[in-house]
Amino acid sequence: MNKFNLNSLIRNNILKLDPYISARNEHHKEKNYIFLDANENSFGSPLSFFNSYNRYPDPLQKELKEKISDLKNISPSHIFLGNGSDEIIDLVYRIFSRPGIDHAIVFPPTYGMYEVSGKIHGVDIIKIFLTKENYQLNLDKLEKIVNSNSKIIFICSPNNPTGNDLIRKDIENITKKFKGIVVLDEAYIDFSHQKSLSIEIDKYPNLIILQTLSKSWGLAGLRIGIAIASVDIIQWMNKIKYPYNISLLSQEIAIKALENRDLFFFHLKNIISEREYMQESLKKIPIIQKVYPSSANFLLTKINFSSKSLYQHLIKKKIVVRDRSKIILCNNCLRITVGTHEENEFLIKQIREYSILKNII
Repeated sequence: MNKFNLNSLIRNNILKLDPYISARNEHHKEKNYIFLDANENSFGSPLSFFNSYNRYPDPLQKELKEKISDLKNISPSHIFLGNGSDEIIDLVYRIFSRPGIDHAIVFPPTYGMYEVSGKIHGVDIIKIFLTKENYQLNLDKLEKIVNSNSKIIFICSPNNPTGNDLIRKDIENITKKFKGIVVLDEAYIDFSHQKSLSIEIDKYPNLIILQTLSKSWGLAGLRIGIAIASVDIIQWMNKIKYPYNISLLSQEIAIKALENRDLFFFHLKNIISEREYMQESLKKIPIIQKVYPSSANFLLTKINFSSKSLYQHLIKKKIVVRDRSKIILCNNCLRITVGTHEENEFLIKQIREYSILKNII
């Protein structure tokens, strides 16, 4: 096997890039200094009790990365933080894909931003549908499609919107054989019994793992995505990212949240318990054709008739779910997020009542 050469995958204009060096790259944590280097407002902000917000944040989020490093048992040098995982997906395209030449491979039904971001960058998207029977990777088709212009493969596990884990061995085999970049999106990994592949990141120099504080940690409003990859890949991400991509307020709140692990695990346990409750309850309702197995914090649920009809009924009851019926292999399917027990009970009650109504009709 040829030795993996990261530089051979990087766009020439990125290889030649002289990065922007922000004023806060150095001397960020020093106390009692007079900072006259970043054209900040030295008199403070109108929020005088939050005076520190007149200063730019740490551009490399060192303290927050230390907290994440401790939580995940991964060196901070293997961690990049983005303004949501969407920023990281955008960076992957910017670093590795040549517009009009290279292509990326996705496995629908899956997270839509892999395709949207690729199209924004002028990169062709090749779709290989998951297997119809159990929403797994089609390795035979992948092997036939991959060529010298295949630069990025996006894999989501647990997958969105189907909720299932993809076979770990399949992901490992793709990563070992593929000569480009594999992006494994583990946004929902904390809800799964399957272990994160991040603990083996040193074995895969072409692998980028995406995680987030938006789902299991309940910090979606902060917009903090996590990339775990080789030191070399992380360095390239740091080289081309926007200077201050994570606000000071987001960093501070995330640090406080990560210090409260007991509450995190308490909520995580409740979500998984409620997921099981919803699975069993929904299966007993006549209009529900199938509730797909889930390792996420949502359930893909197939309806016996038009999912749009049930969706509109729930809207009238002030319940918002996601109609996924227009997505390939998700005909007449609703994606339902696990709520609190009271929310889940109300949802199930409304679906039961609608099921009775449909039978009368």
